[in-house]
Amino acid sequence: MELPIFKYNPNPVSIGVIKEEKTMCPICNEERNYVYEGPFYSIDEVEGICPWCIKDGSAAGKYDGEFQDVSNLEKVSSKEYIEELIYRTPGYFGWQQERWLSHCDDFCAIVGYVGWKELEHLEEELTDDIEEIRKRKKLTKEEFKRSLINKGHHQGYLFRYIHCGKHRLYTDMS
Repeated sequence: MELPIFKYNPNPVSIGVIKEEKTMCPICNEERNYVYEGPFYSIDEVEGICPWCIKDGSAAGKYDGEFQDVSNLEKVSSKEYIEELIYRTPGYFGWQQERWLSHCDDFCAIVGYVGWKELEHLEEELTDDIEEIRKRKKLTKEEFKRSLINKGHHQGYLFRYIHCGKHRLYTDMS
């Protein structure tokens, strides 16, 4: 059975939140070959969720949980988009608190974890995000470039606009 496709997280296996591993899903009670290992905000400690129960919303519904913290989403006006992201989209791992970026009144899709080496070619396109991050973290341009290392203490998260394909960047530090 093929993995479901997630609008806002099209590559959950490559970013490590869904792994190929046998699981007995606590929601659908089926043995599956893929398991979700990313963030899930719920009163209950839940393990073994399959991607199909994320996609159809049954995991979030059964455990009154969310895959994204609604307080850390950039603004969009569509309740439908917000519900798809928080109830039916696998999250990603962040150092502090994950933040989901938006553009054109819709959420962006996460591309993956990045450092400066992976972003250099996108510097011009990401100028606005880089400048905002630099100001917030009080970094010079050189300090920003030097400190942003994939799997380092200053981690980048690359997003892409769903509609126009332009990229956005968010970073956090351990």
